[in-house]
Amino acid sequence: MRKRLWGAAAVLLGLTACHNESFTLEGTIEGGAGKSLYLEEMTPAGSAFADSIAVDAGGHFKYKHPLPYQSLYSLHTSAENYIVLLPDEGETIVVEGDWANLSMTYTVSGSEGSQLLWELQQQSNASEGVVMQLVDTTERYARLLQEGVVSEATVRDKKQTTDSIFRQTRQEFRDYVCRFLEDNQGSIATLIALYKPFNSRPLIDSRDSACAVWYQLVAEGLEREHPNNPHTLHFSAVANQVVEAYAPHDK
Repeated sequence: MRKRLWGAAAVLLGLTACHNESFTLEGTIEGGAGKSLYLEEMTPAGSAFADSIAVDAGGHFKYKHPLPYQSLYSLHTSAENYIVLLPDEGETIVVEGDWANLSMTYTVSGSEGSQLLWELQQQSNASEGVVMQLVDTTERYARLLQEGVVSEATVRDKKQTTDSIFRQTRQEFRDYVCRFLEDNQGSIATLIALYKPFNSRPLIDSRDSACAVWYQLVAEGLEREHPNNPHTLHFSAVANQVVEAYAPHDK
């Protein structure tokens, strides 16, 4: 009798484990009625199409996807308009946002990893907003100069101001990313943070010798928390190359 009970418990545990090797996406997309979302896995080898997700007439959607290992996923309304999610087994991730501008308007709950990436995206959106304002200001003063409304000296002074704000904004965002890497060491979300750009250029540039410490930090965390994950195995090789490139060598 005891053996039969243990056997039944083992089967139940096995079924529960299989059930949890998936995640659920649901939510409401304003302006998305009758359209389709697209889910891609961000594998170490590149993006791989996972599935399309129908949005009903009320803008709602619900979808379940297998998750053999923790990975990064992008949810698209278009090629340029997407968000990045980091599901874990058994999670139900709730996404709300606007179809036309999902990356700027979305909220997410039900997933710790996806919430981390949302916070990172909020900081990125804020920095991008400052840069766009600076670009608008620069273009406006260039037009005013052409029209003879302002002098070249005024434009030079304005450029010095905007350049200073640009550098400050970049530094503040880089400081945030570095804190993110330290505070969340071991999370696969650090891979997104490490490669986060500012004004289309990398904040932590692998061509800069000072970056090696961050590559090493991310690799060590992933190797500790996700030793057999494909993302870890791939990134560890990349990090080793970066660290080795800047390591002192005996002559």
